[in-house]
Amino acid sequence: MTRIRKAIFPVAGLGTRFLPATKAMPKEMLPVVDRPLIQHVVDEARQAGIEHLVFVTGRNKSVIEDHFDRQFELEVTLVERGKKAELTLLSEDLPEPGTVAFTRQQSPLGLGHAVWCAREIVGHEPFALLLPDVLVQHPRGCLAQMMDAAADLDPKANIIAVEEVPMERVHMYGVVGVGAPRGKAFAITGMVEKPKRAEAPSNLTITGRYILQPEIFAILESQAAGAGGEIQLTDAMVALARTQPFYGLKFEGRSYDCGSKIGFLSANVAYGLERPDIAPELRQEIRRLLGEK
Repeated sequence: MTRIRKAIFPVAGLGTRFLPATKAMPKEMLPVVDRPLIQHVVDEARQAGIEHLVFVTGRNKSVIEDHFDRQFELEVTLVERGKKAELTLLSEDLPEPGTVAFTRQQSPLGLGHAVWCAREIVGHEPFALLLPDVLVQHPRGCLAQMMDAAADLDPKANIIAVEEVPMERVHMYGVVGVGAPRGKAFAITGMVEKPKRAEAPSNLTITGRYILQPEIFAILESQAAGAGGEIQLTDAMVALARTQPFYGLKFEGRSYDCGSKIGFLSANVAYGLERPDIAPELRQEIRRLLGEK
């Protein structure tokens, strides 16, 4: 497969499940421990070798653009106070000049439409797509695992990260059919959005990480609205699968749906317990809250 250089991050959503916290703050900027949710996802992309970050934003999302820019007043203050560690941290997180692009999704027409809005920036090359409300906790990162799997697949391969869920929950997700294995991946025989349990082809669900070929843009351009009256990415992928192979990768690690309150809180606990500077005290506090000694 051609090396993946660009990644799309759709960050135009309203975050209504987190109101009133997201009334003035984008949900992507909510902190997981001490890093914004979007920063965790960008870290995963950069770890996988992504060179160009493409953000599809909406109204009231300018703070995301500010986050990935320099803030001179803050830097001057940190210098004056001798905060070298904090300055280093900000420098490490700052993308190189010219490696970040922002475009607007002017109407909330769905994930498929958000991806299509990035077409001119991505151009005619394969790209990664990372949903910013999904975190995957693993030292290697989910996208890096997908890149590894892609090396053994067809040049025109599309790859979707999948994970198991209990059968009683398959109606909440996009579900894939499982075909022949191919290295660490497997051929996808079909994709169904939120199927009834009896009609689900498996219990492997689409998890928010994709490697897609650029032909998806032409399909999305004329894609009719699907479930919820929105342009669904799954519908476009089903159409693309008629001419190009799709593979699934059951990645290592645990995902957290930070678009839900429980997933977001669980991610904060899990990532906090990974941090040696705060994990011991956090464990003690959890035990205290649970009434344990």
